[in-house]
Amino acid sequence: MSVRASQTAPIPDELASPRAKLVYLYLTTARSATLDELQNGLGLPKMSLYTIVRTLRERELVEQDGETVTLSN
Repeated sequence: MSVRASQTAPIPDELASPRAKLVYLYLTTARSATLDELQNGLGLPKMSLYTIVRTLRERELVEQDGETVTLSN
């Protein structure tokens, strides 16, 4: 029986904010989520999520289509 290491991507070094790291890690497992799903799953205020997602988009770590946020390839 073998044990495989987790296949999640490492957290990018440019993410200093703990909340941005949390959103990024959530998306590494879910691949995509709506802002409502992020809010419910992480317990973060929606206004904070808008700012975090904008930062992640600017760094080309995620893509956003309406309310859906997807981890960039």
